[in-house]
Amino acid sequence: MKILVTGYKGFIGQNMVNALKDYHELSLYEWGEPLIDLDDVQLVIHLGAISSTTETDVEKILTQNLDFSVALHEHCVKHNINFQYSSSASVYGLDSVFSEDAPPDPKNAYAWSKYLFERYVRDNPSPALVQGFRYFNVYGPHEDHKGKQASPFHQFAEQAKNTGKIRLFEGSENYLRDFVHVDYVIDTHKKFFNVGESGLWNVGTGSTMSFLDVAKHTQSLYGGELEFIPMPDQLVGNYQAFTKSDNTKINECLRKWNV
Repeated sequence: MKILVTGYKGFIGQNMVNALKDYHELSLYEWGEPLIDLDDVQLVIHLGAISSTTETDVEKILTQNLDFSVALHEHCVKHNINFQYSSSASVYGLDSVFSEDAPPDPKNAYAWSKYLFERYVRDNPSPALVQGFRYFNVYGPHEDHKGKQASPFHQFAEQAKNTGKIRLFEGSENYLRDFVHVDYVIDTHKKFFNVGESGLWNVGTGSTMSFLDVAKHTQSLYGGELEFIPMPDQLVGNYQAFTKSDNTKINECLRKWNV
């Protein structure tokens, strides 16, 4: 199968390419590169986006995350090309209900861009398959370029190796996330190659792990002293305390299609 992967230089994109390159013919696209011919492409896996939740240039985010996604979707609809795209659990906001039919509550420009594209897809049905995935807190190889946006698994490991300390917020035992390895995310995309329906699904483990547990896990691998620091004022009241994927819908779908 010939597959276009957008955002192939990013964290998830690099892992996706490594997982598919020996089994499928790949075309690759990164924002700013010349557009490629999609005539022979059978599937688009659209991962390209500004992924920083702290980016404040709204126009830039909407141009790359929404406008380009809409244009790519329209091309796929016109040429009957199946389309998979990455969304984000950030559309749920600070809520504690994480089922796909829960009311969205985006809290930043990145989350809004993801929700607005979901909404566009919903309101513009396609004869081709369009499958969206709300990633929870993804971690794994190739996070090096993400800086402060990298997962705590990566940040804590780098701190332990480089400074001998692991810095985490006070009360980190109370901040729980659904951390999902990038291999699980990619495996989900691959399973949906064999799912013949469109929709929007959570991609998470359905379980939680605290930041303190992540730090202790990192400590067991690399050593280092745990150092607790106050939470910055700008995060107080805006820092999500809990995420946990409701996997009811995706599990039912995969059982239905026997994948």
